Amino acid sequence: MRTLYQFPLSHYCEKARWLLDHKELDFIAHNLMPGVHRAFSQLKTGQNTLPILKDGERWIADSTQIALYLDEIYPEHALLRSDQNLREKTLEINLLANELGLHVRRWGLALTLPISDEPIEIMIGEKGYLRRFEKISKPILKTLIIKNYQLDAEKVATSKNTMDAIIAELNQTLIENHCRYLVGDRLGLADIAVCSMLAPLLELEGTPWENENHEVQSDEFLHYKNELLNLPLGQYVQRIYMTERNARVDWRGV
Repeated sequence: MRTLYQFPLSHYCEKARWLLDHKELDFIAHNLMPGVHRAFSQLKTGQNTLPILKDGERWIADSTQIALYLDEIYPEHALLRSDQNLREKTLEINLLANELGLHVRRWGLALTLPISDEPIEIMIGEKGYLRRFEKISKPILKTLIIKNYQLDAEKVATSKNTMDAIIAELNQTLIENHCRYLVGDRLGLADIAVCSMLAPLLELEGTPWENENHEVQSDEFLHYKNELLNLPLGQYVQRIYMTERNARVDWRGV
């Protein structure tokens, strides 16, 4: 059985889950404890980040490397096109999406954490040591998030500007491809990467960022969400999730 080691709330892990689902491959989404995951990741892959896919005896770190591995080993439902121009375009957009994800995470957490513990609740999970000792683990985890993701005002403002620029570029790319997909005429790595990175801003149903409990959001966050939904890019993300995100595994993991 394949195992995807993940954080439920991570949009990079959402991307990896979607890659496996697109390939119609069975897998288990296994949650790691934040902080402790670094030692595990370093031991298994020589890197410090998630997601990590274990497929038989193979360990593959990084969502992009997972995509390339899956296309090589499981070529059905290809994520990249055989046409060299389309392949290069896909990889360019995937790289841009990965950069976008860093800034979406920083900006979104900076606006959400001061008014809601929902991200912390999801990270802690429904059971385990973090939940058992949540009175201690919640403030520690919050402090680690603020430090590790550099949620200071200057970096958050820079991330907002970078987000705006990348979203404008992706929106134009989508328009030039007639607003159906980002590359070619069917779903691929570029679409999965971009949709996964933008999903936290749209609070889409069925995702880790769905606002199930009607948690209060800041006016700034809601304004940005509405602005994004008014763009072809935001409408496209919403449509792709509704019509082509056929999740086979619960994002909450085990």
